[in-house]
Amino acid sequence: MARLLAEPMTEAFVIEGGQPLNGRVRAAGNKNGALPILAATLLVAEPVTLGNVPRIRDVETMVELLEDLGADAEWIGPNEVRVDAANVSKTEVDVALATRIRASFLVAGPLLARFGRATLPPPGGDVIGRRRLDVHVHAFEQLGAVVRIDRSFEFRAEALRGKNVFLDEASVMGTENTIMAAVLAQGETVIGNAACEPHVQDLCRFLVSLGARIEGIESNVLRIEGVERLSGGEYAIAPEHIEVVSFIGLAAVTGGDLWIDDTDPKDLVPILPHLARLGVRVEIEGTSVHVPPGQELVIQDDLGDQIPKIEDGPWPSFPADLTSIALAVATQAKGTILIFEKMFENRLFFVDKLVTMGARIILCDPHRAVVTGPAQLYGERMESPDIRAGMAMLIGSFCAEGRSTIGNVQQIDRGYERIDERLRALGARIERVSD
Repeated sequence: MARLLAEPMTEAFVIEGGQPLNGRVRAAGNKNGALPILAATLLVAEPVTLGNVPRIRDVETMVELLEDLGADAEWIGPNEVRVDAANVSKTEVDVALATRIRASFLVAGPLLARFGRATLPPPGGDVIGRRRLDVHVHAFEQLGAVVRIDRSFEFRAEALRGKNVFLDEASVMGTENTIMAAVLAQGETVIGNAACEPHVQDLCRFLVSLGARIEGIESNVLRIEGVERLSGGEYAIAPEHIEVVSFIGLAAVTGGDLWIDDTDPKDLVPILPHLARLGVRVEIEGTSVHVPPGQELVIQDDLGDQIPKIEDGPWPSFPADLTSIALAVATQAKGTILIFEKMFENRLFFVDKLVTMGARIILCDPHRAVVTGPAQLYGERMESPDIRAGMAMLIGSFCAEGRSTIGNVQQIDRGYERIDERLRALGARIERVSD
């Protein structure tokens, strides 16, 4: 397969701040929906065609991983992938590919369900804190798998059997792996404390389109009646709500007039009240989101003039992937707010980059940051430690005075498709350069 993306560790973004973002942009497909859905194609011995697939690094790696396992996987359009896993026989995941993305562990459920075995090395991914694999292991054990853990994870099962599985954490990937294992298991599986994020719902709907029997989609209790086999088909990945909110933040801090098309407004319902707390106004028209120009961002205090907070949690709470974006927007809002990141203990360790730019932030501990704004930011040289921190740095750079340089941009490329090209089309001054 041809490599369309540049090799990592070679590029940087150079941004000239102060330009409002104006125009229209289309929401890309959901990264965290595309990855498990691609993994789920291993459940099927017939071709599956996926549309609206984001062309980003993590997805490219997942396609390579499927190929390495023996699937015929190819891009047949700019955002369209065809996978035929009929001839897959390998059940051991390549170490080099696994260490590039955390989503490599998502093939465990499909391989175990279809072939009765799977061997995987520890996955890679963003270093944002401890990310447990216990949920996956315990769920597979309850479904009848024998687990051996040494330098890798080895799962074996003569036959998976449905059972009541209560997850001790509402883990997104743990839920997805359990779903994929259960759809071909014998009998009924009930998953309690299931994650119900939009991308988990999308995986369920995809599997249903192939013949799976799943009830309770959108809730935290899923009932799955196992079937003997799934059929091939076509499916379009749902839009990326995290990207939509990232664009909202970029437009709001730059005073731009921006329309974001092809969104799913119901995915924004739990998020918009938190944006309003930062003074960000949006308008919904059909499947388009409008960010009106020239907004005066003022933080809305709690009753009694108390300092408000934005805290994350499992869906439908505020998504952990948006705490970095909310923090960056808060630097430009008048007032004080507490950002409480409960999910990952390293997520906020990028705030020193914004402080260097002039942001007024107190990092209280690994989970809490107090932000007071608005602060005049100034261009700086920075390195992106992870996908969402990289977007937060972009937000800071676009409203900063002068030039900013963001290195390690392959981290941003892992989650945002052609972000520099799409931003330039909206009037941004951003260039990708050799670093």
